[in-house]
Amino acid sequence: MTTPTARPLPQKTIGVLGGMSNQATAEYYRLLNEGLNAQFGGWDNGEIVIVSVNFGNIEHFVRQNEWDAAQRYLSGKVDALERAGADVILCVSNTMHRVVEPIMAERATPFIHIADPTGAAMRAAGLSRVALLGTMATMLSEDLRRRYKERFGVEIMVPSDADKATVDRIIFDELVRRDLRPESKAQYLEIIDRMAADGAQGVILGCTEIFLLVDQADRPDFPMFNTTALHTDAAVAFALGE
Repeated sequence: MTTPTARPLPQKTIGVLGGMSNQATAEYYRLLNEGLNAQFGGWDNGEIVIVSVNFGNIEHFVRQNEWDAAQRYLSGKVDALERAGADVILCVSNTMHRVVEPIMAERATPFIHIADPTGAAMRAAGLSRVALLGTMATMLSEDLRRRYKERFGVEIMVPSDADKATVDRIIFDELVRRDLRPESKAQYLEIIDRMAADGAQGVILGCTEIFLLVDQADRPDFPMFNTTALHTDAAVAFALGE
């Protein structure tokens, strides 16, 4: 695309509710800017506002099932994004959509739910039964399971209890610190292979750090849906008015 000559370049401001974790937030910032630069060309990229929370608070709320406290905490952070002029808001955590979705339902600022571009991609691929990896709260979420089924016709499968515990532990103990271990990658791929054998037609990388550890190249013939990339792609399209 030819770089526009009018300056400053008018564009929508993307608001990122980040810090969940800082690793995922850094990837959001990189992918948003790369996606916009690919469209604009030259030196142009995105106009982005980030409000980054303390992940220690999030970890506590999730582990202790203090969802009301989490909602109050993140509501104040959304206030800050809106005051900063965000035209659209993204939450970088699959897990915390549990509280951010109801926060945004009461506001006028557009909100891109992370499940929606993922669901659209699975529907476009013609899939109807897909495995989900994420935090324990994400894998157990009935709201998320219902959203994928009712909006996109996709039935969600989750791992066994033992495998869910492994997936969750690796996220919290390793991936949020960008501690990428070969043995953990091998465990994730074994879990994915077991779910494929049980009838899954693909897998949702339903935590925004998982793609740092495993990606499509690891299983070229088994569709993987990277929620981070799909979410940022949707935000780029929004910013471009598509």
